[in-house]
Amino acid sequence: MNARRRLAAAAARVPVVLAALLFGLPLLGLLARAPWATFLEQLGSPPVLAALRLSLVCSVAAALGALALGLPLAAWLASGRSPARTAVRVLVLLPMVLPPIVGGVALLLAFGRNGLVGAPLERLLGVSLPFTTAGVVLAETYVATPFLVLAVESGLRSFDARYAEAAATLGASRWRTFRTVTLPMIAPAVRAGLVVAWARALGEFGATITFAGNLQGRTRTLPLAVFNALETRPEAAIVLSVILVGVSALLLFALRDRWFPAP
Repeated sequence: MNARRRLAAAAARVPVVLAALLFGLPLLGLLARAPWATFLEQLGSPPVLAALRLSLVCSVAAALGALALGLPLAAWLASGRSPARTAVRVLVLLPMVLPPIVGGVALLLAFGRNGLVGAPLERLLGVSLPFTTAGVVLAETYVATPFLVLAVESGLRSFDARYAEAAATLGASRWRTFRTVTLPMIAPAVRAGLVVAWARALGEFGATITFAGNLQGRTRTLPLAVFNALETRPEAAIVLSVILVGVSALLLFALRDRWFPAP
């Protein structure tokens, strides 16, 4: 009986080992091939610094845009159930499952020079979003906002509404109740959603390259710089990949208590 149990336990570990190899070997290969001797030199090159700077600026702007749009949207979605809310939720979460390049094509058809909004925008105001830094921010906001909405709506649905009701009975307005009672209590969900939205914006590739292009200094973010460097400077591509892996690992470590609470 003991031998059978040991055999069953060993068999149950096989998928765990295979999964660890599947996800660990690519990372090991990346770290093994990284040019550590010239890492800082590669990191300090003008193209890499330009891509890093642009990525930080655009991803932070996109995360703030996601917060501005997603927080009131999540509050509305969590406030009840209706066909309208279901339809809006599907619409907002759609970029999470769409292939990124499809999202880029959709943005181009909506905000491009001949798009539904882009054409009158350029004609009336002389504003063109494709192939600009603003276009990068728009594309990143488009793909990042659903993650913030999902996290905040989940936090709101787990929030005990009796606290807000108590504040309302004491004469607090709806806005004051949300600002002083609800928002502080769902702050962990908001922070988690904001960080995940920022990380998603930082790693965005498909929608950005389709809608904003790959112009150095204007639209070439870190993921696009990796793609571009693979053809001409493989070592720089590896350095940029290591940076993105490091940021992702730090993100998971920072949110470990949020996603994986201690038993």
